[in-house]
Amino acid sequence: MISKAIRLARVGSGSELAAALLMALGFPCIMLAAIIPNLWFFIVAAAATYVADQYLHNCGSYLINRLAAVRAGLSIRFLVRQLLLILLLSRMGYGEETLFYVTIACLLAFYGLQAPQGAMVALVRLRRKLPVVTLNVDLEAARIPDAPPQLLMNRSAEKMLNLDVFAMIGVLAAMETGRHGLAYVGLGLTLVLAVGYLAALLPHVRPSRLAPPDAKVLKAVGDWLGEYQPTVVLYFSGSKESAYQVNMWLETMAQLGGRPLILLRERTMVPQLNTTSVPVLCVPGGVHLMNLNLSSVRVALYAANVGKNIHLLRVPTMKHVFIGHGDSDKLASVNPYSKVYDEVWTAGRAGRDRYALADVGVRDEDIVEVGRPQLATIKPWTGAPKNPIPTVLYAPTWEGWDDNPGNTSLLLAGENIVRRLLEAEPPVRLLYKPHPFTGTRSRAAKAVHLRITAMIEEAAARRATDPRWATESAALQGERAAAQSELARIEAQLAAEPSGGRVARDEAELSRDSLADPAREAETAKLKDEWNAAFWRSLGWWEHKVISGSQMRLYDCFNESDGMVSDISSVVSDFIASGKPYAVTDSAELGEDEFRRQNTAVRAAVILSNAATELDALLGAVVDESADTLADARRELKRYLLGPDEPTSIVQFDAAVTALAAKSEARNSGVAISLSEPVNG
Repeated sequence: MISKAIRLARVGSGSELAAALLMALGFPCIMLAAIIPNLWFFIVAAAATYVADQYLHNCGSYLINRLAAVRAGLSIRFLVRQLLLILLLSRMGYGEETLFYVTIACLLAFYGLQAPQGAMVALVRLRRKLPVVTLNVDLEAARIPDAPPQLLMNRSAEKMLNLDVFAMIGVLAAMETGRHGLAYVGLGLTLVLAVGYLAALLPHVRPSRLAPPDAKVLKAVGDWLGEYQPTVVLYFSGSKESAYQVNMWLETMAQLGGRPLILLRERTMVPQLNTTSVPVLCVPGGVHLMNLNLSSVRVALYAANVGKNIHLLRVPTMKHVFIGHGDSDKLASVNPYSKVYDEVWTAGRAGRDRYALADVGVRDEDIVEVGRPQLATIKPWTGAPKNPIPTVLYAPTWEGWDDNPGNTSLLLAGENIVRRLLEAEPPVRLLYKPHPFTGTRSRAAKAVHLRITAMIEEAAARRATDPRWATESAALQGERAAAQSELARIEAQLAAEPSGGRVARDEAELSRDSLADPAREAETAKLKDEWNAAFWRSLGWWEHKVISGSQMRLYDCFNESDGMVSDISSVVSDFIASGKPYAVTDSAELGEDEFRRQNTAVRAAVILSNAATELDALLGAVVDESADTLADARRELKRYLLGPDEPTSIVQFDAAVTALAAKSEARNSGVAISLSEPVNG
């Protein structure tokens, strides 16, 4: 019942739901207390609303935004509380006394001070936004000043409004004790602190403390581009949830020859970017992007098919390549939009054949097989489980943009898969890592995800007290404690890293201070590897686990698992690089033969129905090499999907960039010659 209420209210926990109910009930109670009147009832109800409001803001609750949408926003809630305080004064017989009029005057003055405070904060935020946000770019010439302290800028409206608590306490204390001086002290303190807030903000609205004009910043960026002369660009536009699509290419970009550049289009993407020493430009405005001097760029790489790609595709002096963010049998992998690019790069022969079968206008001669450089960290299978019991990864994809039942196994098969793995005998360990987009479009998918999470957490709790694992738990207690300590140490070091922690107070400071530091990048990468290793050591090899967030990388889950269950997505193609057994769910119930015919990546998979009764075949292959009838098929499929092991993918990828850059140079030279020749009449 409670879990259903949490889902309906769209809150993250029971405590958040309780806070929401407390605030919803608190305001009617304040009104009732003022009308009765009852001073202590009023005090308790008002205190409850203050605490609940603050808690919901600290949680970043979805309900806070919805309250603003129904005309019950932050300012309104504080105003209502203050109006009810005045009503309480009147009902308790203070309507003709000086205290009543002083309280009204002071609260009105307090509201009057909120307007300039809000205006100054808005001015600072607006004028410290840069037309181009940068990382690893020297913007010294722009002379960007320090940002105001976060104490003044972070949640500024809340901080200003909450100053009324001193007035509220003073007036209520005066009514309780009869000492009016307490009210005047409280009201005065509220006004003095509000004026102090304004005074603290005032120096930061001076022109010298704001960001330089757009023209000056754009000139500094242009000068840097003229000096750096980038040759290859990774272009990306998308929501912050899609950050994984660009992050997967950062290491590849850092390993390329020439002078790479990463070009982003949304400000929200910058904090989501993993540590890199490759220069980054985030250019939200299409006009600003089109006015940048990118004449030195010869190759532009695109990780997603989005509308904003047109702002760079219009540049004829560079060759444009779609590299995508995974190789799979999804329809997105043969998007007709892809024909706008000069070339489409796929991992292996399968990608080429996929476009040929789809017949969407992408010519065979424009397809280049380059492998998948990101897969270098995936460890090959040894043929036996890594631990005394096998670990199975369930990594379903998200629900997609439509309601096609073949999009994800989560809706129709997810709970069956998880239940069978949790109840398997002999036992297995389950790792569940959902797609980052899971539940973003479909409430049903989010509900199933929450139920699966609850199932796994309950099973993990039962296993923690199961006598079968007590001896192992006791034996590993010291090692796990040491791993936990190491995790805390590494997390502290990562938080202290300027690049990893993004400690700059705003994007202007970030652009000014974040300069390339390959040594720091290498140290951060080393710490992240150590964190992953310590994370797995901190768990028992029998413990079920829900893997959420971006800190635990998908490929580390591949290396920890002995087999995988997934859907039609790039996750399957990537997992094939490990050589381990895997299963794919036929959620649309096409039938095994038709499912294999339509989807290349499942040719070497155990095919699951929505009932997941075929899981025994996967578990048998994981624990007994002789029962693994698909091993040869997986090896053959790996080469077909991902290309040959030699030369390495990064060598193939870099060679493709070099070859296309040469074509771009030849094209530009040819155009220059044509333009210089006289036109014959």
